[in-house]
Amino acid sequence: MTAILTALWSRGLAFLGRVSMYRLVLLALATLALIALILSLFGLVAPGPLQLLVTLAVLVIVSTAADVAAQSVLSLPRRYESGLITAGILLFVLRPTLEPIALLGIGVAAVAASVSKYVLAWRGRHIFNPAAVGATAVTLLALVWPSLGASAWWVGNPFLLGPVLVLGVLVAWRAEKVRVVATFWVIALGVAFFRVAAQYQEIGQTVDSAQLLGSVVWSSPFFFLGAFMVSEPLTQPPRRWQQLTVAALVGVLAGWPIVLGPVTLGQERALLIGNLLAFAFAFRGAVRLRLVSRENLTPTVRQLTFRASNRMGFQAGQYLELEVPHRHPDPRGTRREFSIVSAPSDLPELRIAFREAQGASQSSYKRALAAAQPDDDMHVTGVWGDFLLPHRESAPVLLVAAGIGVTPFISQLREARLRGQDRDIVVIYVASEASELVFRDELQASGARVIVFTRDEPADLPRTWTWARGVRLDADGLVRIVPDLSSRHAYISGPPGLIADLAPALSHARSVTSDAFAGY
Repeated sequence: MTAILTALWSRGLAFLGRVSMYRLVLLALATLALIALILSLFGLVAPGPLQLLVTLAVLVIVSTAADVAAQSVLSLPRRYESGLITAGILLFVLRPTLEPIALLGIGVAAVAASVSKYVLAWRGRHIFNPAAVGATAVTLLALVWPSLGASAWWVGNPFLLGPVLVLGVLVAWRAEKVRVVATFWVIALGVAFFRVAAQYQEIGQTVDSAQLLGSVVWSSPFFFLGAFMVSEPLTQPPRRWQQLTVAALVGVLAGWPIVLGPVTLGQERALLIGNLLAFAFAFRGAVRLRLVSRENLTPTVRQLTFRASNRMGFQAGQYLELEVPHRHPDPRGTRREFSIVSAPSDLPELRIAFREAQGASQSSYKRALAAAQPDDDMHVTGVWGDFLLPHRESAPVLLVAAGIGVTPFISQLREARLRGQDRDIVVIYVASEASELVFRDELQASGARVIVFTRDEPADLPRTWTWARGVRLDADGLVRIVPDLSSRHAYISGPPGLIADLAPALSHARSVTSDAFAGY
């Protein structure tokens, strides 16, 4: 069952991975805004159509202008989508209006949100969710100037629930944060239910649990908050347990707001507190790298070696997000995620490898990366991932690498060797042809048994390597070449489409953990 779910998950991720994270969020928000505008024509949402259009226009103009101004001052590449996403989120968080003073408040929120990306940041990482900063800023200013307005979260509407859920799941799926978002939803809704029930009991009113739960769910802003704000990658800590902890904290604070004088720790303030906890977890996550050398490993695979200029930590199997600023970036942006090839013990040296696309399909990011020269500086905006080998060294493991998906395994195998660990590891290496097999020396040095699946037979295979010789990589074929599969923890890494194809073959493994390379 786990393998089947992994296959379905990977196929969905492969489809969504064709669109960048920024572009998908922007499309989702634009779709939601269009749906809200249509609903407003029939009076099914609180704002009227003209209020929505005017407020959106103010948000887009001010957010984009503030972003462009900050990027110009700091000599950063243009990221128009960032400002548009901020505007789209604030549209559903603030109260749309036609009042001039309230529109001024809308503009203040947009400026505060945009400026926070550059002022309230640490080594390329947002400390706080920008939209939450903007909404909080105007809410606090409204304490002395009430006409400015405040956050309203009118997105909590029964007629918007379906679209928010569908679009929100797609965004969380693409960001690989479905479990995090679901955790927030369950906790926030559960806490909100008990809070309202307790309030009814305090005044002696009978509580209809089913009706109350329906009311909390149908009119809750939590679905939007979780999918479009809690899931933001740049405010996420590196490990899944840390992400779940942050989601739980925000869920409790959002579900049961704490009153502090004239304001409460409502939706956006709850998220800001969660952002602080996430930042504490990831305080050392962003560093500057200097390119030392580049190497062509195969006709299509490139390896870059860096030296970290300041302290950096990661675990074997994790991935980093590398920012490569360049002129005229395409919609896929200036950041990409790469599994780390080198071992933690190699620091401050750090290596990544990637497959280089050719021709018109190559992104502006990959072209900029290909043009980088030794001594060029780049920035790691964060380190994430739970693709880690079992803590128990005696646990037998099966590593299934599809193409460039071998990279996290090289880090794990190298770290185990450098630490003198004696692990029982079998590696299945799937490549289009023998010439695309990379890191042969590292795999051989690890002592792991390696089974190669290629169309042509590789030459000069090491003693512990075996060519599959036409064996199909399905459930029966896998059991033939790995008879003790049921006792092994299986790890599979590579492009989502290939993971989806290979995952069913791992149905007999003790457990299955996947690492999909989406969005390249």
